[in-house]
Amino acid sequence: MPSRTTRRTVLLATGAAALAAGCGGDGEGGPPPESAGQELASTADIPVGGGTIFKDQKVVVTQPEEGDFKAFSAICTHRNCVVAAVADGTINCACHGSRFRIADGSVDHGPATRPLPEERITVEGRSIRLA
Repeated sequence: MPSRTTRRTVLLATGAAALAAGCGGDGEGGPPPESAGQELASTADIPVGGGTIFKDQKVVVTQPEEGDFKAFSAICTHRNCVVAAVADGTINCACHGSRFRIADGSVDHGPATRPLPEERITVEGRSIRLA
């Protein structure tokens, strides 16, 4: 008996192919990080005793002391808002008033109770890149 292709068979095959294509990546179980190696800024762009927020990459880079660069997640650990400013030695979230120290991401003022997670960066010459 000849096989009969139905609309359901075609839709199932098409859906499986779309799922397989959408789950592609680097072969290591997930997609490659899109921002790894990406240049964020020049060292001159990060003020000593302050920092800069990179909203698209969801990272904040600080320079607590001259030549000492740190990077943290820009997502507040209280309610997942993107932090809004770096001033007076802290990374500040405008949503509920949490503040984090620029040197280590630790909580300076709640309601957040957990520090900002560290992010990996490399500093080569004057270039600051996501690691």
